[in-house]
Amino acid sequence: MLGRNSFPSKILLFGEYTIIRNSNALAVPFELFEGSLIFPKKDSKYGRQNVNGELFAFSKYLKGISLPFDGCSVDTDSFSFDVSQGLSFESSIPQGYGVGSSGALCSAIFQRYGHAPMNILNDPKKMKVIFSNLENHFHGESSGIDPLISFYSKPILLNELRDISIIDIVPPHKGEGEMFLLNTGRARRTEPLVSLFLEKCKNQVFTDTLDEMVIPTSNRCINLFLEGNYQALKNDFQALSELQYEHFIEMIPKLFRPVWKKGISSREYSLKLCGAGGGGFILGFSRDLERARTILSDFDIRPLRFN
Repeated sequence: MLGRNSFPSKILLFGEYTIIRNSNALAVPFELFEGSLIFPKKDSKYGRQNVNGELFAFSKYLKGISLPFDGCSVDTDSFSFDVSQGLSFESSIPQGYGVGSSGALCSAIFQRYGHAPMNILNDPKKMKVIFSNLENHFHGESSGIDPLISFYSKPILLNELRDISIIDIVPPHKGEGEMFLLNTGRARRTEPLVSLFLEKCKNQVFTDTLDEMVIPTSNRCINLFLEGNYQALKNDFQALSELQYEHFIEMIPKLFRPVWKKGISSREYSLKLCGAGGGGFILGFSRDLERARTILSDFDIRPLRFN
């Protein structure tokens, strides 16, 4: 397949929740965290999936499904045998942070045990469907985006027509601004938050706000980011932060609402949801990262680097 042994986590930069209403979405691999399939070692610097737990259950699940395209399959017999021999998934990817721990696992398994014709492997839209089938085991209903990003280890743009493009990113020049992750230090579950969003969508005023204000602002952020126009991005990122604080307040952990609001009022930095919210990471943007670090010195800040 791709000939890689380790698979990165992912960050959804823009499109959280609004992707459900067909906005654009942009996600990137985040190589600070990664996972690999290995056989037992005496010592490990990372956590390891329980051989008799998650991997065993996943192997049983894979035996009961078939992939939707001709010539595509998973060698479940080999996978099950290796699990019985102690195969583990060694991972530094934090679970419950929305950075794709199960996506990296699905990517690693398909890389080692999956089979697909080259025309399928080179078609992100079809690979997304395959990975959706695999990751359904972990999430009930998966979009397939997380394992897709981990598998290709490239940024992916999803547009309103549901077309998928593997893209390159223009990194910022010094002084233009930088993105960073603020670690809330708490895990969260995605499903209750998505259910809350869908419940909010039953309110016509809320959906009008999404369609007329939130989605256009998020889409502009994506366009400006891909153009490398970080100076203009600052204003739209700030606008998106304000909209989320007003209309997605339930998704922002209570302990982090004051620092979110401080960013809005001071304009020294801006915060937005990174995925579903509720915990995990919060995505930030600042024209002066070192000054933002000073202001946010009580928090764990991790710069996002784009190669």
